[in-house]
Amino acid sequence: MEILDLDAEVLSEHTASITAWLPLRTAPRQIVDLGCGTGAGTFALLDRFPDAHVTAVDTSAEHLQRLREKACARGTQERVRTVLADLDAGGWPDLGSPDLVWASASMHHMAHPARVLRTVHDLLTPGGLFAVVELAGFPRFLPPSAPEDRPGLEERAHAAADRMRAGHMPHRGADWGPMLTGAGFTVEGERTITLSIEGSRSEAIGRYALGGLRRVRGVVAETLSREDLTALDRLLDPDSPHGIARRDDLTMRTERTVWAARRP
Repeated sequence: MEILDLDAEVLSEHTASITAWLPLRTAPRQIVDLGCGTGAGTFALLDRFPDAHVTAVDTSAEHLQRLREKACARGTQERVRTVLADLDAGGWPDLGSPDLVWASASMHHMAHPARVLRTVHDLLTPGGLFAVVELAGFPRFLPPSAPEDRPGLEERAHAAADRMRAGHMPHRGADWGPMLTGAGFTVEGERTITLSIEGSRSEAIGRYALGGLRRVRGVVAETLSREDLTALDRLLDPDSPHGIARRDDLTMRTERTVWAARRP
């Protein structure tokens, strides 16, 4: 959950720029955030559209509780409704008739994305917009020459994790344009954003790098070489002078693609 909050903090300006780019005909009043996590998209949309209400949907009760706490802290709790639901299950809950549906880094988790896309199409009001935001992979933070004793370690660890996750998330990195068209949408815009944010711009980047690599270690510990695992553990040691949290050369590098698709 902390990773979601850190991602929202570091990328808040860029998320806002995506909401500003959307080819909307009128300001939406009813929005659904599918796979909302802890609310990065929900709050960006509430900020962008001050007259809108958001229905935030997720499979995690913990994420939704965190989102509600944030809404209360921001004074926007009256504009947010949370719904606990598994979107891969048949028979969705009543999500109203939104004029904007937002799905950020959630569609690749769906076991049956074509079915989900058709359901979203039918959910939207005619002329409504579906915004799909997806990431090419987990952000990278270290320079390629790091760490000094095992250059390229971060890339090898992520590549191993991606291989292990491929069977569970086969649609990660997919081109959603043809699938949206196949579900009856008209794709009106596609935009890829390549980001490079130096660690000096936000102290959250160091925490993001540490939390992200800890998660990766949990996935790949049995597959890395002994030398790579030892070097990874040094990076993850908060007391080590070689720990990632103490480095001054971190840069968050990531790529996001957004598709804007309209229900005719």
